[in-house]
Amino acid sequence: MKDSMDQTQRLLGQSLSTPTSKPKKKRTAVISFFSKISWKLRFQKRESLKNVFFILAERARDPSAKKRYLAMKGLGTMANEAPNQVRKYKKIVLDLLVHGLYDPVSSEVIHESLKALSIILGKIQGKSLGSFFIDITLQTRILLDDENDNVRYSAFVLFGQLAAFAGRKWKKFFISQVKQTRDSLLTHLQDSNPQVAKACKTTVRACSPYLKLRKEYNFQNEEERRNPKLCRQLSHCHPELLQFFYANKIL
Repeated sequence: MKDSMDQTQRLLGQSLSTPTSKPKKKRTAVISFFSKISWKLRFQKRESLKNVFFILAERARDPSAKKRYLAMKGLGTMANEAPNQVRKYKKIVLDLLVHGLYDPVSSEVIHESLKALSIILGKIQGKSLGSFFIDITLQTRILLDDENDNVRYSAFVLFGQLAAFAGRKWKKFFISQVKQTRDSLLTHLQDSNPQVAKACKTTVRACSPYLKLRKEYNFQNEEERRNPKLCRQLSHCHPELLQFFYANKIL
């Protein structure tokens, strides 16, 4: 078993260090290796996982976008398959993934970072994020309008999770972020990609508790006079969205 684990670590290091100029067949083998990392993680001891983790952490900041992408994908898989190990190095992992959200050239790296953060937040239930909550929220909000469909979808999923985990500590901050996000929410409710539109609707629901509803009814009466047909349609089909629009005065 030890020889097998050593071989896995060597393969991981070799795969991540494969030059991008290698033939397509070789690069496909690298991706295939990472697709099987989930299976291998189940059979590796804690010490071996530690070694794999530090290899991934090193490659997460590699100049090669392909290596960064594979590293982020590996971190997401590790978070899913070995959450206890990831909790042990949570600050390092979060720092790497937040850095991945700002990748200057690769939407694939950003997408994998968003997905991995969603997995981690789910595993730790948003606890003990510290200032990472602010960093993640600020950049995720920007990515809601990204041109890449996959990035937008994962950003909406993550933003909805952040709404669930904001709690008292970050409530005021998150309220301000929701207010700044309302144009994006309105736009992407009609997103050209149906999956993005669906994720956006779910996020609107998750964000609704952070909206101030003072004078809602007076405003509602005013808006109903100005947009009676729209209000009736929303009231019938999407009452939670109508409440959101009233609260933010954005009908």
